[in-house]
Parts: sequence; C-alpha cells; structure tokens
Amino acid sequence: MKCGFLDVPFSVLHAMLVNGVAGSSISIRDRGLLYGDGVFRTLRAANGKALHWPLHYLKLKYDCDALGIACPEEALLCAELDKVLAEHPDGVIKLIVTRGQGGRGYAPPADATPTRIWDFSPLPGYPLEWAEQGIKACVCSLRLSAQPRLACVKHLNRLENVLAAAELNNAQPHGEPAAEGLLLDSEDRLIEGTRSNLFLVSQGRLVTPDLSRCGVAGIQRGRVMAWAVQHGMALQVRDVKLEEALHADELFVVNSVIGLWPIRELEQRHWNNYPVATQIRHDFERQDE
Repeated sequence: MKCGFLDVPFSVLHAMLVNGVAGSSISIRDRGLLYGDGVFRTLRAANGKALHWPLHYLKLKYDCDALGIACPEEALLCAELDKVLAEHPDGVIKLIVTRGQGGRGYAPPADATPTRIWDFSPLPGYPLEWAEQGIKACVCSLRLSAQPRLACVKHLNRLENVLAAAELNNAQPHGEPAAEGLLLDSEDRLIEGTRSNLFLVSQGRLVTPDLSRCGVAGIQRGRVMAWAVQHGMALQVRDVKLEEALHADELFVVNSVIGLWPIRELEQRHWNNYPVATQIRHDFERQDE
C-alpha cells in the first residue's frame, strides 16, 4: 500500500474517479446529490505525495461515523489515491464519500453502498505575499446555525459556506477585496472562516474557537493545536467574541490548501507583525517538504 507515492504510469486515468473507475457521472439517486448525505476531504498533492493523508483518513472516518456511513477501507482509498497522483502529482485533490444510492425519502437505506468520488484541481494561484504579509479579512453578515450533531463534521451540506462566499465575492466593490470572510454564530461568537479555521494569539496564548455547536474542525487546526502543545505554548479552545479578536496580538487562518495566512486587516484594525504565525508556517513548510 503506497498511499500517496507516485508509482503508477501517468496515463492510468483522467481527472476524476468514481468508485475506482475513470469518469464523472453518478446516479441521480445518489444521496449525496439528493440530500448532501456524505462527507469530503480536500488535500494538497505535492511531488506525487498526498500531504498528511493519515490525518485526512482519520478525519474522514470520524465524519463518516458521525453520519452513520460505512467508511471505505483505507487500503482501497490508498489504491485509488495513487491512481489520481499518477496523473496529477501536484495540485488539490478532493475525496467525496456519500452514503450511496437510495430510494425516495429521507430515511437512509440499511443496505446502501457508499459512493467514492475523487476529483483533481490545479493549485489556486493565490498571491505569495498573502502567506508572509497577511490578508485582508472581513466579517460576513451570514450567521452559522447551531447543530451539535453535525459540529466539526465536514459534511456535504455546505450551503451556509456557499452563501457566505457569495457575500464575500460581492462585498467591497471599491478598494482591496477581502481574501477571507469570518463567520459568527447566532450568538455573535466567532467560529471560523468561510473555508478555514481561525486562531488568535493573545498574551502569549494560542486561542481557537470552540466548535461544539457548529463549524468544521480541519486537520490543519489539529496540527496547529499539536504544535502549541509540542512547543509549550498555552492553548485555549473556547468561545471567542469579535471584540477579543480585534484586540489580539495576532490573527491567522489555516486550511489544507492555503496553509497559513496571517490576517493583517479586519474591521479597520491592522496588524503588521506575526511572529507566532510565521514560526508555525515555517515549521509546517519544513514538515511538508
């Protein structure tokens, strides 16, 4: 089981795999399409290797278990991932696992066979200076709803993120656009970015919002939390209000595609020094080489 190392001829397949077969079609009865009944992972590929695949698989299994979906065996997914990497050694790979096909009605069938979908995209062309000099961020007006049963799970029903991203794209027609939007819940607690997890550095502590009510717990969030423990830095997972974030020493966002972006501007507040974020980014980049 190679699981992320290039050893398959380049011409094995096209950009997508569905249940191990090259193609881009699924049944109109697939519950992922009908109800968003499924989960997904998005990971970076570099030099024929899927970065942090073991962490992604553990999170995939956790999310499948949360929805009661039978998670595909890791060996099966590794074999399919190696096929994707054979043709696309660098870029962004997305894995979707749905509950599979079913009949009419919300109730999931007891004998459903999960659908496995792999997709590839080139790495987005984000400005390199965003990682070093920071990004402009804004606060979206959309508020995340609370659903503890789905909290932390990266399920397929991402309509809140879709609407927030549309809002972000349509905002600020004049001047520099925001590269990321921050999302609050109905009680005005900061939760996450539209596509990222959020961290604060305040008085020598690393703080990240509690995701027990809503939000997605990404693997990069877990890596940053592990970094804090390894480096003896105080770590707090708790409720965070916008006002606290605006008075933090540093703010930064993370995900598996962007890596780490410091925030240099938010709600008229500006930052120009990110010592903790810079150290974490450099440490992660060395680990990913």
